[in-house]
Amino acid sequence: MAGVYRRLSRFYRPYLSLLWVSLGFLVLTALLQLAYPYLLKAIVNRVILGHREDLLLPLSAAILLASLVKGVCNFTQAYLAQVFGARTAFDLRNELYRKLNHLPFRFYDEIHTGDLMSRLTADLDAFRMFFAFGINNLMNLFLTIVFSIGMMLTLDVRLALLLSIVIPVLAATAIRFDKKIGPVFMTIRQTLGRLNSGVQESLMGVRTVKSFAREAHEIDKFRERNQAYYDANIRATRLWRAFFPAIELTGNLGVVLILLVGGWLVMSGHMNLGDLVAFLSLIWYMIWPMSQLGFFLNNWTQATAAGARLLEILEQEDDLDASREEVDRPMEGLVEFRGVSVKLGGEYVLRDITFTARPGQTLAIVGLTGSGKSTLVSLIPRFRDVDEGAVLVDGVDVRQWKRESLRRQVGFVFQEAFLFSTTIFANIAYGRPGADMARVQEASEVADAAEFIHRLPDGYLTLVGERGLGLSGGQRQRVSIARALVPEPRILILDDATSAVDMETEEVIQKRLAARTGRATTFLIAQRLNAVKDADEILVLDGGRIVERGRHQELLDLGGLYRQIYDMQFRDLEALRQFANPCMAEGER
Repeated sequence: MAGVYRRLSRFYRPYLSLLWVSLGFLVLTALLQLAYPYLLKAIVNRVILGHREDLLLPLSAAILLASLVKGVCNFTQAYLAQVFGARTAFDLRNELYRKLNHLPFRFYDEIHTGDLMSRLTADLDAFRMFFAFGINNLMNLFLTIVFSIGMMLTLDVRLALLLSIVIPVLAATAIRFDKKIGPVFMTIRQTLGRLNSGVQESLMGVRTVKSFAREAHEIDKFRERNQAYYDANIRATRLWRAFFPAIELTGNLGVVLILLVGGWLVMSGHMNLGDLVAFLSLIWYMIWPMSQLGFFLNNWTQATAAGARLLEILEQEDDLDASREEVDRPMEGLVEFRGVSVKLGGEYVLRDITFTARPGQTLAIVGLTGSGKSTLVSLIPRFRDVDEGAVLVDGVDVRQWKRESLRRQVGFVFQEAFLFSTTIFANIAYGRPGADMARVQEASEVADAAEFIHRLPDGYLTLVGERGLGLSGGQRQRVSIARALVPEPRILILDDATSAVDMETEEVIQKRLAARTGRATTFLIAQRLNAVKDADEILVLDGGRIVERGRHQELLDLGGLYRQIYDMQFRDLEALRQFANPCMAEGER
């Protein structure tokens, strides 16, 4: 955890002036706090023992005035500290979200959403609390001890030296406690992240859980994670249980020593009673913040652990090199793969892929599960980079295109259609916020979505549920296709984007896409070969390699893997037709 605050300094450095002014008022507060024991000493020595009744009213008024000024200073320092913490957290939260939006796909393949939510909420709030309260609390403790000891030395050096025996014991206890509690709080943060991840995953998949009657399994899994979180908190509580009595006992021993020695000094005439009363009041001023030292260290340790988890996001490396990105222009849609190979986990998932897709062409990619189809198309908008070879768009390596410009002109529709919890219109216009209703309706017509949208209660203004769960899978896919069409991309990638619709609807969508004027270069991944039979060229992948290429009939005549896939899909259909034809003929007779 070394250097956590140094590495996060760019977020609080712009607001350090607020902290310095706040600490200035804190110094005034600590100094004014000493006015009470000083005035109490004067009341005992001069009013009570010296019989100066005339001084009682002005000294009492002075105590009230000091309390009033101290209250104003205390409010001001607390307010400025809160603003300092809030502004730091505001900038940090913005940067975290910005970073999350620019991190590559690989990062999201390796982390749970619930853990990210825990970092953006609980961890960030722990960090804010330290900057808003913790720094001033620790500084107030330090100033209280220093100023109190300074005043004690002016009252009686012997008692001050006697008290100095106690303070190192308190400091050593606190340091030992901090070393033990730090790892425990990091464990608490990690177990909370896993707990939140499990809850989020279970709630998102609640339909799957119920369909398999696995509620009991998920409850047991949650109980285990909750138990781990509970155990981590109990370990912290046990440390607290040992720390607080030690602090309190040490502090009370100091008070007893001062009472014994100070009482003897007063009775022997070596010290004034007022000085002893002031000395004791100073001790009580010190004991209260010292007793809170555990809470202050708790705040600091939790903030350090939370800051380390936030830095894991902020310092996450982007595996896509941005140093060559400079091209930002309208594209034509020419796509070339030149000897492309890709490794995942040390294994080749694509090897020596070479082909060209010309503007306006439709290129289909088929193959068995795990053959590398989705990985191949993910290289075009540069969701990941190649390990060997190059992918070019309009003759320019995609690594030279500015990512925003490249992806703005590439429409990508995933098999798992995600919709935002907003209106149908807002979902379809997402890629082009200024799109009017006419453009949205046109895209919906092409995606064969307009008909069912018009049947919805509020048409295009109908609100969909979380992740679009108010719609069927096929409806979500059609809305997703419409969303990809609204920006009028020059390259359109459909990654099994019609898997949830029936064959008839799929064919309608394909024909409407092909009939569009100025249509995009289209990459089509589909499990059903019926969807790719009209493609200009079909690539057949097997084990990450292109093993066949050509048009539909050419590949059938070749009798290779494409033919095997075709036979598997259409054998049952042909048998059904052969069975149906005699029955129909018999009926006609």
